[in-house]
Amino acid sequence: MGKVTVITSGKGGTGKSTVTAGLGAALVRRGSRVLLIDCDAGMRGIDLMLGVSGELVFDIADIINGNCPPASAIYPCKTIPELYILPAPQNVRDELSPSVMKQLTKVLKGYYDHILIDCPAGIGSGFEAAVAPADRAVLVTNAEPLSVRGCEKVRRKLQYCSVNDISLIINRFNERKFRRMGVYPDLDAVIDEAGARLLGVVPEDGTAASDSQKGMPIEGRTKAAYAFDRIGARLDGRSVPLLME
Repeated sequence: MGKVTVITSGKGGTGKSTVTAGLGAALVRRGSRVLLIDCDAGMRGIDLMLGVSGELVFDIADIINGNCPPASAIYPCKTIPELYILPAPQNVRDELSPSVMKQLTKVLKGYYDHILIDCPAGIGSGFEAAVAPADRAVLVTNAEPLSVRGCEKVRRKLQYCSVNDISLIINRFNERKFRRMGVYPDLDAVIDEAGARLLGVVPEDGTAASDSQKGMPIEGRTKAAYAFDRIGARLDGRSVPLLME
């Protein structure tokens, strides 16, 4: 049975969906079969990042409404075999309930080694549905105060929803900008304020960001791909030393 991980953040713009896609690709490179579920109803984006937006006919709401079997709404990433996506509904009104999300994921997890759920930012109703089936959570933050403050609120909400296995990814980290900002003395202060154990740091990477916008998964010898490979190993239970990825 696959492990279900929800990827979440306290505010939009942290790169949460990019982390979901990058981490999914990294887990595939480790030999896993991975499904990405986009739960951001009305704002879906992972299909664009993986270059499958032109293929979409059905989405997760079509499965629930009986318009298609689950397999018809799950799309393979053409450039990364064994990486799949289940897109979010185009309309917010088609957002799933927590109970329905649990039932659907229970069926799907029998076919994948990992299911990564891309959660809407914040702690609204979409959050509750995305978190409902999760075995664990990954908080995504940038190393700046508004983002970190939101992370703390999400962590409390996750614990309220009985998700207690919570880790942290600091995304798009640029040491020079971090030092210039001068808000935190070091990354330990960011981690302490977020209140979750560090899973990894993804450096700012212009090449990876550009590729993602073009529908090209984060791969190759980019700094971001290297970081995701190390984070994926940790998520898979490997002991990989933490360092500036």
